[in-house]
Amino acid sequence: MWGIFIGDCIGSRFEWKNIKTKDFELFNEESYLTDDSIMTLAIAESILSADGDNKKLASLAVEHMQKFGKLYPVGYGTYFREWLVADNPKPYGSFGNGSAMRVSPCAYAGKNLDEALKIAEIVTEVTHNHPEGIKGALATTTAIFMARKGSSMNEIFETISEKYYTLNFTLDEIRANYKFDATCQGSVPQAMKAFFESKNFEDAIRNAVSIGGDSDTIAAITGSIAGAYYGVPVELKQKILSYMDDYQKDIIKRFTEKYLN
Repeated sequence: MWGIFIGDCIGSRFEWKNIKTKDFELFNEESYLTDDSIMTLAIAESILSADGDNKKLASLAVEHMQKFGKLYPVGYGTYFREWLVADNPKPYGSFGNGSAMRVSPCAYAGKNLDEALKIAEIVTEVTHNHPEGIKGALATTTAIFMARKGSSMNEIFETISEKYYTLNFTLDEIRANYKFDATCQGSVPQAMKAFFESKNFEDAIRNAVSIGGDSDTIAAITGSIAGAYYGVPVELKQKILSYMDDYQKDIIKRFTEKYLN
């Protein structure tokens, strides 16, 4: 899951200060972990707490996302912010890209793709019950799962193209005019294209940031797939740990020991 945290942190300072180039410093004093990382950690903690019991997972996802929202009051969207503090939170028909940025733990917890997709659907439907919101989560889970299981880039591309999104564009074609779009349908295909046009992990992140838009979330989604496909350089793992507190590090440690070893 390292890729989502790294992509999120690198993209964080460009969300409202878009750049249209791959030439930039990866981290600086403005970099931070956004809601993308926080909610991914909440989902990881939910999966750990459920311990394989999917009947408990939806309620645990609600519990932990609300808990993490209070512990880490970073920049949540308006509707999600209201959901985080609701006494009896209900799904609100969202098709925002938040569903896609937080599902990477599901791709590791599932023993097979069908199980991973089921876990992703459960944790997504508690907020993003719009078909496009669910689609974004499932497409991202599929790409990550296939990447970590050794599928080729072409195999992943064909599966995503056939089942989820049309990817008949290049980053060069959209870069100049692409604008902020926080919907799944307006950002998940672009994030995936940043991976499909990449040469290595860092190049994938640079691709994602270079198109502008919702930079932290696009880079987080790209990073989640690229990290599973290429692996993540040790120095970037060490760097991202410097942005985390002990509780966040502990979640990663426990999740890694249970699902990634």
